[in-house]
Amino acid sequence: MSVRDKRLYLENLTVSFDGFKALNELTLYVEPGEMLCIIGPNGAGKTTMMDVITGKTKPDSGTAWFGQEIDLLKLREPEIVAAGIGRKFQKPTVFEQLTVFENLEMALAGKRSVWATFRARTTAAQKQRIDEVLEIIGLKDHRTYLGRILAHGQKQWLEIGMLLMQNPELLLVDEPVAGMTPHEIERTAELLRSLAGEHSVVVVEHDMAFVRSISKRVTVLHEGHVIAEGDMDKVQSDQKVREVYLGE
Repeated sequence: MSVRDKRLYLENLTVSFDGFKALNELTLYVEPGEMLCIIGPNGAGKTTMMDVITGKTKPDSGTAWFGQEIDLLKLREPEIVAAGIGRKFQKPTVFEQLTVFENLEMALAGKRSVWATFRARTTAAQKQRIDEVLEIIGLKDHRTYLGRILAHGQKQWLEIGMLLMQNPELLLVDEPVAGMTPHEIERTAELLRSLAGEHSVVVVEHDMAFVRSISKRVTVLHEGHVIAEGDMDKVQSDQKVREVYLGE
């Protein structure tokens, strides 16, 4: 598969903040339908990388392409979302005064205002899509629950569901299991594994057991560039990874 057949490719990206290189000629590729986990110590450049992909930060140099035709560096943040990239931040941001169903309706609405959304009539096809997403995220029995009463893990799943309402080709997920119970972590692993294939999924996470459970390929960042890549056994046995990430 050539570079241009990748779902996402980043080449030689450099981002500097006051002389500090958050990204240092970072090159990274994501295959169509792939589940890729990215690990690295604090300050490795993981968040900056996602900021570049989603248009929040413009690099000093380098390229970022989504598929064969979309130059991400020429697009604004809303245009990148419309192109098919969804991002889930570490802290869930659901509408706490709305029900689970209404949260998914809001996500479906796109640019409509809250008032316009509730005045508009949800079509049968849209209701079917909401039902499908409720099934995927495991909240079909919680459709009438207000966002504020959901458990932490359920809020994370709902936010993933809100992204799915936009049918993204690429999902960027930041530390999805931080603060979760063991049961919630297991359920989140199942959810993310179910999304890979139909979607490309990039997960940034510190929980190594979780990373091992969901991803065949792991990329390790340090000081803004890739220092190792492969399955979990390979990267954990890499001497440079052990030095910079595991403190050995």
